[in-house]
Amino acid sequence: MPKIVTPLGATQIKNAKPNDNGKDKTLSDGGGLQLRIRPNGAKIWVLKYSKPFSNSRTNLGLGTYPAVSLDLAREKARDARILLAQNIDPKTHREHENQLKKDALENTFGVMADKWYALKLHQVKPETAEHAFKNLQRHILPKLTKVPLDKIIPKTVTAILQPIANKGSLETVKRLCRSINEIMRLGIASGLIEVNYLADITKVFPAPKKKHMATIKPERLPELMEAIVNASIFKTTKYLLLWQLHTMTRPIEAASARWEDIDIQNGIWTIPAERMKMDKPHIIVLSKQSLALLNVIRSMCFSTEYLFSNHRDINKHASSQSANTALRRMGFEGQLVSHGLRSIASTTLNEKGFDFDIIESALAHQDSNSVRRAYNHAQYIERRRVMMNWWSEHIERCSKGDYSLMTTNAPLRLING
Repeated sequence: MPKIVTPLGATQIKNAKPNDNGKDKTLSDGGGLQLRIRPNGAKIWVLKYSKPFSNSRTNLGLGTYPAVSLDLAREKARDARILLAQNIDPKTHREHENQLKKDALENTFGVMADKWYALKLHQVKPETAEHAFKNLQRHILPKLTKVPLDKIIPKTVTAILQPIANKGSLETVKRLCRSINEIMRLGIASGLIEVNYLADITKVFPAPKKKHMATIKPERLPELMEAIVNASIFKTTKYLLLWQLHTMTRPIEAASARWEDIDIQNGIWTIPAERMKMDKPHIIVLSKQSLALLNVIRSMCFSTEYLFSNHRDINKHASSQSANTALRRMGFEGQLVSHGLRSIASTTLNEKGFDFDIIESALAHQDSNSVRRAYNHAQYIERRRVMMNWWSEHIERCSKGDYSLMTTNAPLRLING
């Protein structure tokens, strides 16, 4: 005949003392529910039960007294018995539920965005990765940081992006969609989700219209040179504009130019692959005017690494936006941006009949024909040298008179002035 167990009482539990022999004391409430009192006085609720199918005996902890009262312990034991009646092991069920909660915390969009950013820093230029992540921080993460990946649906993301699109910032929407999808695909690759329901989210919004960089006609080059001379800006910024104009480089390439990449003796500037847009090293042939510029820049250089130091921190290179800010102050707002200097050079050289391939090579443009690109490895160095010398001489001709900057001795006038 089974032993009859008298249910425990609240006062009995409260006044229960540990054994003096250093062993646990066990008080039974019936149905496998027990209160175990440790030698140190701690009181722990335990449910003894048989596992489904195997019938092996095990224990399920239900919490400590008094945080878990007698009534709550009985309720937890009852819930466990309901699971056992369905052949579900309550301990395994609890572990599964806890794992789901842990996953919900760890597999959120915010956590995955951090992992995506860490990977992005190794895949693209750091400034590119940082810009993309800042966009997410500004527009997306405030609302999706704590949302699990499998709970993110197109309707939610569309609602976040629609106000941005309504402002006309369609390029921002496009970039955000790209970043969001990269994060979701990383979630799939990590085994956290099986489907990316945001794959076609860009189709909800109009495609941004392609904008050409603002530039001026080549005939206005004398006007630009005059403006550079007379502008009330840092002299280093004037030389940054001239350096970019003569070398036909992109704003960030000119602003981050390093002395160690320049071979003055051979008149060559080699930009490493990691700092180029196409992730390929680029060789720039330096004209005699560009080499003259280097002499003046060196006399003004406070940094041992960069040609153009940041005005706030000489250990960093100048901002790629410095030239744009200068052009706006010079009256070219809406007419010319620093990237447009390349367009002036390209248009002029094409109009003068220089070989298209030579011009494109000097501009570090990638051939749109993949087959031709694969076999065309020519650097055209000597032919480019002729062209670059002509281009610098053309700039010099456009800046004659009181506005001359590019004769061999002219830069010294600018330092004194």
